[in-house]
Amino acid sequence: MLHGKKLIEIRKSGFVNKGAELMLYAVLEKIKQEFPDAKFVMETSSDAPYERRALLGFYQKPSLFRLGFQFGELFRLVPNIVKKMLGIVDDKKIDVVIDIAGFLYSDQWGVRSSQELANSCERWKKNDTIVILMPQAFGPFNTPRIRKYIKNAIDNADLVFAREKISYEYLVDVIGKRSSLKMAPDFSNLIQGVLPEDFDTENNRFCLVPNYRMVDKTSKEKSAAYLPFMIKCAEYLVEKGKKPFVLVHEGANDLMLAEAMNKAVGGVMPIVKETHALKIKGILGACEGTVGSRFHGLVSALSQGVPALATGWSHKYQMLFEDYGFPCGVLDVTCSEEELHKKLDLLIEPDSKAKIEESIKKEAENLKGESERMWSEVMAVLKS
Repeated sequence: MLHGKKLIEIRKSGFVNKGAELMLYAVLEKIKQEFPDAKFVMETSSDAPYERRALLGFYQKPSLFRLGFQFGELFRLVPNIVKKMLGIVDDKKIDVVIDIAGFLYSDQWGVRSSQELANSCERWKKNDTIVILMPQAFGPFNTPRIRKYIKNAIDNADLVFAREKISYEYLVDVIGKRSSLKMAPDFSNLIQGVLPEDFDTENNRFCLVPNYRMVDKTSKEKSAAYLPFMIKCAEYLVEKGKKPFVLVHEGANDLMLAEAMNKAVGGVMPIVKETHALKIKGILGACEGTVGSRFHGLVSALSQGVPALATGWSHKYQMLFEDYGFPCGVLDVTCSEEELHKKLDLLIEPDSKAKIEESIKKEAENLKGESERMWSEVMAVLKS
């Protein structure tokens, strides 16, 4: 049973990817409610600098995968008193591992990540560590080595949640159905956003969220069409007087796209560069609508009843919009300008917008209920 000052590692999170950061806060909030004395651990990484981890009270664990096995073995020879002084935790001391990778274990990301997961899960099993893979997108798994690693990982995990039916089916194809494999929606839908005090809600009404993954993770045709597509969205929203702005959800490449979009419409769109995930969610919740390509930006909008249109580079986008009862909200960046305008009008015209809002809000409540049930299953494993 998990009780007292147990060590819980939250892995594959960070502060660069805002979806990862949002999921991190969601996990911390729920676990602390149930186990207020638990202590949290995070691997050292460039995505999770010491300063950010320290502010949240995380102990730190050197990454054996990044440092190399031999160095990791040598590290274990460091006296415990020294590790304690530095807030460093050995992998063997971890009681629970909660993986919130989001979307990492797939042919699209290569062999390395799936291999690391398999090796880690096997190691944790030997240490009697509880391993839970939180709701995330999986697959496809067509590469034989990746299939082998995924099977090994799931065999050694206590609980695995696929975020939607396609991911679930990809996993079943590899490992078959089993009681430890379940389906649950993205769990960041439960956490509340925070609207920044200085955010101008009057002049920032319709949010555009670019994603460089639409350039480097899509076909040559779609990659070339993506920026012109986003520019057309911006031009039409400006023409309709909807006061669009661009929200930079993550990194320099997204900012580059934002600046190109703004330049194309004559520099009239504000570019909002917010670095805190909860504030980003607060901003998205205050908008009239959004067109986005960042998955958790779309979750943040839809879960708060804000109508959205999406472009995506994996199955997770289409599945998300099916969950929210608005499958036609996912657009192909090569669509005609006429089709694009018709879809944007759905979010602009009062009657159609109201109907979409009503439907999205209803599904949002259902999905939040599913997330609460997911947490009940997680807590049952931790307490059993």
